[in-house]
Amino acid sequence: MRILHTRIRVRDLERSIAFYRDVLGLEEAGRQTSPRGNKLAFMRDGESGHEIELCLQPDAGDFEFPEDIFHIALAVRDLRQVGEELGKRGIPFTDGPHFSERGSALAFIDDPDGYEIELLQEPPA
Repeated sequence: MRILHTRIRVRDLERSIAFYRDVLGLEEAGRQTSPRGNKLAFMRDGESGHEIELCLQPDAGDFEFPEDIFHIALAVRDLRQVGEELGKRGIPFTDGPHFSERGSALAFIDDPDGYEIELLQEPPA
């Protein structure tokens, strides 16, 4: 077995596609409409192949999710540089950055729907 994708609900499909593509660097791998009428877009990490399935449920209404229950973690090479690039786009860290003595670092941002995105700089080998 291997993980194929992880689904998250979104409020605006085009806005979320733009965020995951333009800000996080994922590629759009396809779109479809589910048998239930949900609008789906698959955003792929070119390195790992893992996909995030963005799901718009047009007839379901708004949604809320508990804080600190779910997040997506992404590896970054240089957290300071990523922070500068995000700052130019008006995307602040919501927590961090936190640096360790070993050279690892982490920070969080939010996607357009409030899902936490962890940015993790691993220590040098």
